[in-house]
Amino acid sequence: MKTIIIDTIHLALYKRLEAKGFECIDASKMDDIKVREILSDADGLVLRSRMTLNKQFIDDYPNLKFIGRVGAGLEHIDVDYAKSKGVEVFSSPEGNRQAVAEHALGSLLTLFNRIHTSNAEVREGKWIRKANEGVELRGKTIGIIGFGNTGEAFSRVASGFQTPILAFDKYKRGFADSSVKEVSLERLFDEADVVSLHIPYNEETHYMVNDSWLSSFKKPIYLINTSRGSIVETSALLDAINSGKVLGACLDVLEYETENLKMPILDQLPSSARELMVNDNVLLTPHIAGLTKESYEKLSSILADKIIEAFDRA
Repeated sequence: MKTIIIDTIHLALYKRLEAKGFECIDASKMDDIKVREILSDADGLVLRSRMTLNKQFIDDYPNLKFIGRVGAGLEHIDVDYAKSKGVEVFSSPEGNRQAVAEHALGSLLTLFNRIHTSNAEVREGKWIRKANEGVELRGKTIGIIGFGNTGEAFSRVASGFQTPILAFDKYKRGFADSSVKEVSLERLFDEADVVSLHIPYNEETHYMVNDSWLSSFKKPIYLINTSRGSIVETSALLDAINSGKVLGACLDVLEYETENLKMPILDQLPSSARELMVNDNVLLTPHIAGLTKESYEKLSSILADKIIEAFDRA
C-alpha cells in the first residue's frame, strides 16, 4: 500500500509498515502542491496536523483507504465523512498519555510552589523567599474532566499525593477504582480544588470553560488545560483569575492556536491574551505536554500497529 507521510515522525512507523509490505514515502519536506500530486494514487496518508482534511480534501483522493494521525486530536480531520467514504481513520492517543499526565502534574507543582517566578527572580539576582511561599497538593481535591487515555494517566500520577481524586466523563461509566471516584459534574463543581481537562475539542466543548461554567464551582479552583485551547474562553478565564474565582492556571494550549498548532505573533493577539501572559498565577507552555523523547517513538509505533492490524499484508 502506497503510504504518504507528510510530517516528520519517528522512523519506527516506517520500519513497522515497510516490514509488512507497505511502501512509505517521506513527503515531510515537500510543499503542499507536490504532496497533493503524489497523493493522487496513494492508499494511505499519515500526518500530525499539517493539513486540514475536510470533505473536499477527502473527495479529492478517492483512492485513500486510511488516514493515520500521529497523536490524539482529530479536530482537523472530518472523521465521520471519511468513514462514510470507506476511509479508515486511526490515531494513537495511547502514545503520549503518560507524557501529558506528567506534564500536567509537573505544571501544577511548579505553579503551587512558585518555581517559575522564583527561578526567574534568582536569575535576576533577587533572593525573595516569603513572597514565593508555596501551596501543598496533599489534601486538595482533584477533579478530572474526561477519563480517557490522558485523564486516566493523570489520575495515576496524581494518586501518590494522598489527595482525593474525582472524575467525570459524559460518555464513560464504571471506571472508578480504589484511587478515583466516578462522580457527577455537579459533585465535581462542589468539591474540586484543582480541575484538569482531558477532553477532545468539538462543537460541544467549544468555550465549555466560560463565565457560567467557572461560576459553577463552589470553591476557588486551579485549572489545568492540556487538551485544546478553544475549550477555554480566555477572556472568561482572565476575569475569573482577576476576581479570585480561579487561583491559578496551567495552560499548555491557548485558543489562538491555528489548526496546525502554530501561534500568531504576540502583537496580533487580543489584550486578554497578552494580559494572561504576564500574570504570575498563570503557567504557560507551547503545546508540548505530549512531547517527550519516549512519546515521539510510541506515537508512531502504536499508530503503525493499528494500521497493520487493519491492513496486514503478511
